[in-house]
Amino acid sequence: MKVLITGITGVIAKGVARRFLADGHEVHGIDRRPWPDAPREIGMHTVDIRKRPAEDVFRKVKPDAMIHMATVTHFTTRFEERYRINLVGTRRLFEHCAKYGVKQAVFVGRHTIYGAASDSPLYHTEDEPPLGGSTFPELADLVAADMFAASALWRWPELNTSVLRFVYTLGPGRRGTLATYLEGPRVPMVMGFDPLFHFMHEHDAEEAVVRAVHHKLRGVFNVAGPPPVPLSLLCSATGRRAIPLPEPIFRRSLGRFGFPKMPSSATPHIKHPVVVDGSAFVKTTGFEYQYSESQTMEGFRWS
Repeated sequence: MKVLITGITGVIAKGVARRFLADGHEVHGIDRRPWPDAPREIGMHTVDIRKRPAEDVFRKVKPDAMIHMATVTHFTTRFEERYRINLVGTRRLFEHCAKYGVKQAVFVGRHTIYGAASDSPLYHTEDEPPLGGSTFPELADLVAADMFAASALWRWPELNTSVLRFVYTLGPGRRGTLATYLEGPRVPMVMGFDPLFHFMHEHDAEEAVVRAVHHKLRGVFNVAGPPPVPLSLLCSATGRRAIPLPEPIFRRSLGRFGFPKMPSSATPHIKHPVVVDGSAFVKTTGFEYQYSESQTMEGFRWS
């Protein structure tokens, strides 16, 4: 099988690529960033997913499966560029899949698109609409990309599409939204709130992506690992010190005093839980996480 991975220089994407390679598949990657020490068996294409050279990769390689992991967040990219990469890039990739006969398309998304609010259900299911953009504008482009990927199920019914909404990931790569929030020795919290945080080990996330392809998964699926834990426990178990702050001070302290830089509109995600029900994915693929919440947190301890 020929597998094409966009955003292949990402930590989890690299792991996915190595797993497919170890299984004997032909692997190609698209990314604007180079991967200097990539395994020589991987066909690297240093191109922008929005540009014509990306379409040339589809035309020449003719992949059987495309795994889209090239979306970006507000931590790394400004809004205008995010919109073009996340929504325009996603649209063009799916159009290429339809045009060049790709059989399987996997969109790797995020569970935060459900949004965080005081009246949200404890466990979000795939039937719920993604409302994250309504309270967290920096998520709007990711919500739009997720919804466009889901629309491929009826736009191109011959393309076997799966949308995976992953919880936060932690691991030795020390990259990602939650890893960025926990980057320093002190972690700000909103006083009076201790929400559950849902996360999984990045190696388990790699396995979930591979299983989605091998099981020819079709539809929208939440992907989760072990049970969620309170933010205060997450801080202490990873060697961080939780600093409760009144909400007005919390908002003004972001990006200052050694605290993580994040938009103030992200505050609801520090006050309210975003927890998902991943049972449908487990039932369909037989997925079992290998790293418990304790093992995952211990492996991410501050050093």
